[in-house]
Amino acid sequence: MPEGDTVWQLAHRLHHALAGSPLTRCDLRVPRLATVDLTGREVLAVVPRGKHLLTRFEGGLTLHSPLRMDGTWKLYAPTERWRGGPAHQIRAVLGTAAHTAVGYRLPVLELLRTADESRVVGHLGPDPLGPDWDPAEALRRLLAVPDRPLGEALLDQRNLAGIGNVYKSELCFLLGASPWLPVDRLTTPERAPALARKLLEANRHRPTRVTTSSARSDRRLWVYGRAGRPCLRCGTPVRTADQGPTAEERVAYWCPTCQPSPPPAEPPTPPTR
Repeated sequence: MPEGDTVWQLAHRLHHALAGSPLTRCDLRVPRLATVDLTGREVLAVVPRGKHLLTRFEGGLTLHSPLRMDGTWKLYAPTERWRGGPAHQIRAVLGTAAHTAVGYRLPVLELLRTADESRVVGHLGPDPLGPDWDPAEALRRLLAVPDRPLGEALLDQRNLAGIGNVYKSELCFLLGASPWLPVDRLTTPERAPALARKLLEANRHRPTRVTTSSARSDRRLWVYGRAGRPCLRCGTPVRTADQGPTAEERVAYWCPTCQPSPPPAEPPTPPTR
C-alpha cells in the first residue's frame, strides 16, 4: 500500500507534469463519471493529503483518487506506450499536450467541488508532510483512546494521515515499543509524531525508502520485511503477527528483545463441546 511519502512523490510528479496546462483528453472510466468531460479545463494543482490525491481544475472542481492498496497513477509522453497494467484496470486518463496521466486500479474516483474537499479528507489527522502538520494535535489524537495498541493507533488515518504498515513497524521499533503496547504506556509519547515527521520528511525525495543509516539494500529498514532474519540492532530474529480488527488486519514486524512486552494477543480458544 502506498504511504505518505510515496503519495507525496506521486503528487509532486503529477503536479509538475499537468499543472498550468488545459486538458486535451479526459476519460473517467467509472459508471457515475462516464459522461463527465473536463477537456479544456486547466489543471491548477495536484495535492497530496495523507494517502489521498486531490487534482484541482479551474472552475472549482476536484478529482479525488485515494490509492488504498493497489491504486497508482502513471505518467507517459503523448506517443508513449502505456505499461501500468491491462486496459481493464484503467480508471482514469487525464491528458495535456505534453503528458498523459493514467490511473490504474483506483478503488475510488469521485468528482466534487473544491470547496467541498473536507467532505472526503476532513476526517484525516495531521499530515506529517502537509502544511497542516500539528504535532500537538497528532499526539492528542493518538492518546484519545489510551488503551489502544500503539500499532493500531499509528495506522488509524484519523490520528496521523499517511502512516502505513512500513512506517508503523519502523516507528514502533525506533520507539522501543511493542506494536501491542497501549499508547498511554509509552514513556515519551510525544516522540511518536516527531519521529513520524522525521522519517517521512527524510524519505519524500528518495527513490528507495530508508529508516536506518545503511545504504545496503538488505539493511535499509529496521524490521519491516525482515521476518525470521536477525534484528539489525541485537541479532534476535524478527517476528511477525497479524494486528488489527479482522477486516483490517496488517502484519506487524517487531524484535521481541528491542521491543519487549506485551506480545500479540493470543486468538481466543474455541469452546470445547
